[in-house]
Amino acid sequence: MTDAVPAPLPPGSTLGILGGGQLGRMLSQAASRLGFNVVILDPEENSPAGRVSQGQIVAAYDNPTALTVLGQTCQAVTFEFENVPAGSVERLVEGGAVVAPGPKALAVAQDRVAEKTFLNSVGVDTVAFAAIDSLEALVHAVDRLGVPALLKTRREGYDGKGQVWIKSVADAGKAWKTIGGRPAILEARAAFERELSVICARGRDGAVAVYPLGENIHKGGVLKTTVAPAKVDAKTEARAHAIAGAILKGLDYVGVMGVELFDLGGGLLLVNEIAPRVHNTGHWTQDGCACDQFEQHIRALAGWPLGPTTAHARVEMTNLLGDDVKKWEALSAKPDARLHLYGKAEARKGRKMGHVNRVKPLV
Repeated sequence: MTDAVPAPLPPGSTLGILGGGQLGRMLSQAASRLGFNVVILDPEENSPAGRVSQGQIVAAYDNPTALTVLGQTCQAVTFEFENVPAGSVERLVEGGAVVAPGPKALAVAQDRVAEKTFLNSVGVDTVAFAAIDSLEALVHAVDRLGVPALLKTRREGYDGKGQVWIKSVADAGKAWKTIGGRPAILEARAAFERELSVICARGRDGAVAVYPLGENIHKGGVLKTTVAPAKVDAKTEARAHAIAGAILKGLDYVGVMGVELFDLGGGLLLVNEIAPRVHNTGHWTQDGCACDQFEQHIRALAGWPLGPTTAHARVEMTNLLGDDVKKWEALSAKPDARLHLYGKAEARKGRKMGHVNRVKPLV
């Protein structure tokens, strides 16, 4: 960020989104509600986000011509997922486009070793970890960190993909082969009571907004349910806010970020990972807050004031995976259910097809 904060983009401006999936779709819908036009760049023709936007550029994320057109068409650009090539964001910035979050946040989030190193550098605790580039290094790290330990590829991998548990030194060779012998990170096991997450945002003027914490339940390595606001004590909530503020400031961040936390009890929190974008665990805000995470991200991108983050309802968000989406008729009949479907044509096993927010009184 420069010292001079750019003027807010007025309604009628055009925003660009790299990525045409469900997060891009919900961002586009939020932008439309605020009077913005949206252009999507995604290699999949007729993408979920493209179908609710003013237009879509069908091209690879690193296509130079497509990036030039996007940058020249849009007054600001963002991305819906962190695996978009960092070089694409750098090209947009070099071409004069306003991009948020910026290249630094993307680079940190794309490399798990860089991510944990950065977190520790701003005073945020994580599990002990080691960078792994060979089987020999893995064996040494297992001996140092102990077992069980979790081996993850340094880059890519999500929803439990690209990772394997090591329960003894003898498992090291098989685990190394399972991830394809790629550069990796070994993480010590965290003795946590539950997983929490915090959705936070930072505006172009440096203002920070933090939503109430959510409690997450996973099934098969994929998020199944988030309940928010989570029942947490004041010490835990204060620590989560401090963590969010340190990360956002350290990255000179603009936009919404998801921060996954291990709750060790007694106000002790470890950061599992960060996501430089709107986040699955923040979907509850669509029906639990006046300004949801998608509108918040658009506000930050456009240089508008950040919206309120106070919860007005307790929400249980459940992902609809694969054939779960076929229950749409029954779910739509429930008076406390708010159905959000992503417009995906094929309901593959484990694929996120939508989510349902069950809205309860805030008690």
